[in-house]
Amino acid sequence: MAVSAGLAGLHSSDPVTVFLSCRARVNAFVVQDLEAALYDDRMLLRMLGMRRTLFVVPPDLAAAMNVACTRDYVGSQRRRLIRYLEDERVTVDGDAWLSDVEARTLAALREKGMATATELRKVVPELQTKLAFGQGKKWGGQVGVSTRVLFLLATTNHIVRARPRGSWISSQYRWAPLDQWIPDGLADYSVEQAQQHLTERWLWAFGPGTLQDLKWWTGWGVAKTRRALEAVGATAVALEGGTTGYMHPGDHRDGEARTDNWVALLPSLDPTVMGWKERSWYVSDEAARELFDRNGNAGATIWADGRVVGGWAQAPDGTIRTELLEPLDNPLLNAIASEAHQLEEWFGETRITPRFRTPLEKRLLG
Repeated sequence: MAVSAGLAGLHSSDPVTVFLSCRARVNAFVVQDLEAALYDDRMLLRMLGMRRTLFVVPPDLAAAMNVACTRDYVGSQRRRLIRYLEDERVTVDGDAWLSDVEARTLAALREKGMATATELRKVVPELQTKLAFGQGKKWGGQVGVSTRVLFLLATTNHIVRARPRGSWISSQYRWAPLDQWIPDGLADYSVEQAQQHLTERWLWAFGPGTLQDLKWWTGWGVAKTRRALEAVGATAVALEGGTTGYMHPGDHRDGEARTDNWVALLPSLDPTVMGWKERSWYVSDEAARELFDRNGNAGATIWADGRVVGGWAQAPDGTIRTELLEPLDNPLLNAIASEAHQLEEWFGETRITPRFRTPLEKRLLG
């Protein structure tokens, strides 16, 4: 829980990220501890948040995230689904059809306690409906109504992603009613309070950062971002190159750099990699082209003394393959090799498949 809170959330678009981000920061970390926090003790929640991205967060941050970011998606996504339903002639009254299906889906979940989308489709047949999108386009295809309905129920805080089917690397989540999963529910923030809470968490985790960094991280506009920084009394500081950065007003850390050959193998979309929009101070432009996909998703990275120096991938035989993008001295090379070996042992028989393929990862795995 402390790791998620300290990093203002753990990215969970790829379920593997959450576990590997914790493993990189918690001594003697085991999968079962995080699973217990998520599914037994329920000290952490998996919810859609900033930039329509899945995060694993403590309940207080989940509440702020929902009010400050998630709710903004509901209106446009609901209108879009209603339009699809009517354009595809599923119904002449998309709003009424959708409201009925939502109500029966939630009722089915309350009766079952937890269920997968596949199980719910058997109880609410309308969820089996397929909708076409992007007709005539290369990216066109079909999407199931169940995906959209569950998305809307989740963003309106009716349901939450629960324990997945299969192992910890699975993203086939069961769903549960939020008020059954967390009987006390989430805290009730005003929009301003939620924005300030989220801003303070980001400042503690990633400050000093620029206005553009926070704007990108939250998905807000410039005016909203600036108001939030002003509301929390963020301290303006001068960064290299004359850029203005912001720190939490209570942050008095001296910023002394570690000098002990610190290395880490971080997973794709790790919060540290994705904490800032402007990244040139910790990853070169050349390295970024190798380590990010076309949509800006970070692949698995190798860090040394506070900067990104390469990437890694797990081969089919379990070997951790690495590639460095700049020369390093022997102590750092030895530390990276040792960390790769420890990661191999930690994975054991588990094999992962990258969700976001980067040029470097493709080169490592062929």
